[in-house]
Amino acid sequence: MSKGHRSQIKRERNEKTKDKRPKASLKFARLSNRKADFVLDSIRGKDVSLALALVTYSPRFGSYLISKILKSAIANAKNNNNMNEEDLYVAECYAGQAPTFKRMHPRAQGRAYSILKRNCHITIILDDKANKKTAMNINKSKSSKKEDGSQKKEAK
Repeated sequence: MSKGHRSQIKRERNEKTKDKRPKASLKFARLSNRKADFVLDSIRGKDVSLALALVTYSPRFGSYLISKILKSAIANAKNNNNMNEEDLYVAECYAGQAPTFKRMHPRAQGRAYSILKRNCHITIILDDKANKKTAMNINKSKSSKKEDGSQKKEAK
């Protein structure tokens, strides 16, 4: 009946669904995720060389950290996935919230105000431009199917 131990079955199932795209991440960055999102929004969906240029010359605080992550993702794509740098684009990039440092600021009459020093986890996922075109075609076909369904409802 069974085809192996439960852990082996799970491992095989997870390998099939695992995301094979090259990525790089920075955990516990001393930067709030709001500030990181400003820079990440500017490079999302862009070509890797253009994204690297944007991040390098961006005056934002987190741009230096994000440039290091982007370079690491490019190196991962070259070395681990044997991808060409000219064919890469930034498929996904996001900053999630990490644990917050809590500090106290002494105030008058024995009070204390709390200071929240926010951190974030930054992740950049790259992909091949050929995959971008196929993904866009799939999305277009899904949207056209939805429009056909709405037209049928209106006809009734």
